[in-house]
Amino acid sequence: MTFKIALNFEDGVTRFIDCNATETVADAAYRQGVNVPIDCRDGACGACKCKAESGKYELGFYIDDAMSEEEAKLGYVLTCQMHPKSDCVVNVPASSEVCKIKHATLTATVAEVRQLSPSTLSLVLQGEGIAKLAFLPGQYANLTVPGTEQTRAYSFSSMPADSKVSFLIRNVPNGLMSGYLTGAAKAGDTIRLAGPIGSFYLRDVARPVLMLAGGTGLAPFLAMLDKLVAAGGSAHPVHLIYGVNTDADVVELERLDAFKAALPNFTYDVCVVADDSSWPKKGYVTAHIEPAHLNEGKVDIYLCGPPPMVEAVAHDLRERKVEPNSFHYEKFAASV
Repeated sequence: MTFKIALNFEDGVTRFIDCNATETVADAAYRQGVNVPIDCRDGACGACKCKAESGKYELGFYIDDAMSEEEAKLGYVLTCQMHPKSDCVVNVPASSEVCKIKHATLTATVAEVRQLSPSTLSLVLQGEGIAKLAFLPGQYANLTVPGTEQTRAYSFSSMPADSKVSFLIRNVPNGLMSGYLTGAAKAGDTIRLAGPIGSFYLRDVARPVLMLAGGTGLAPFLAMLDKLVAAGGSAHPVHLIYGVNTDADVVELERLDAFKAALPNFTYDVCVVADDSSWPKKGYVTAHIEPAHLNEGKVDIYLCGPPPMVEAVAHDLRERKVEPNSFHYEKFAASV
């Protein structure tokens, strides 16, 4: 049996490897050219100590000087003694550059471009490389703008399916990628993709989850919900608050309703800043975070939006004197 191991390096680069049930994660990594930190290979030095973010595994022999019992209880592992029993996510305390890892790159073709609203575009890429593409829901990739050598970073807004993957892209006036997508783009165009990148991704759902999306910051949550559907749902409540500036900015409601139908524990709210909005909930997302969503701090919060939104939510949590179990966020700013 073979398991997928996501190795997350501290600079945000992720590399997926295949690990057989009979080998260690360290051996599997080196077999596939990934130079994770290691020295003795005998569980004696601690050089390969990492943090298992999720997944099931067994540890072989190691001495206390290499890793304490307390560290093991907290999820630390020695990759030279780690035998996976399921797919796992492992955080490596080293940069990808030190480990001589480069972003995976592939060439895909444009399958579809749609303008969902005046402010939002949908891009679907397809190809053999997409079928083999592995990433954690919430991560992003750098796309090269056709006809240039410049790249723009966009979060995946779906998990790969039928050799296709999608992105939700803000339509920026005079933007390089926006100009291409609204003007010259056509089916069959080639686009280079480098990734996956980022430490913003869905962890194991072990308690209630609160998702906060600002504008096209909805994208990573669509991929996360895709993943939850594929996993058979969540035993814990998952609530999304999706905030935009105007009614015209609201997109992907059909997908959100489909997720709501497929995931009994999933609910969502839409709020609009504009005073003349027809939506019942107006204002910023912080105005619509209910005490029940925070579950007295026993909650994992995920936020993707512009820097002022991240700062506002962090301030709101301090004002409420709520310290969530975890607070993961991705700041983004529109690129011209």
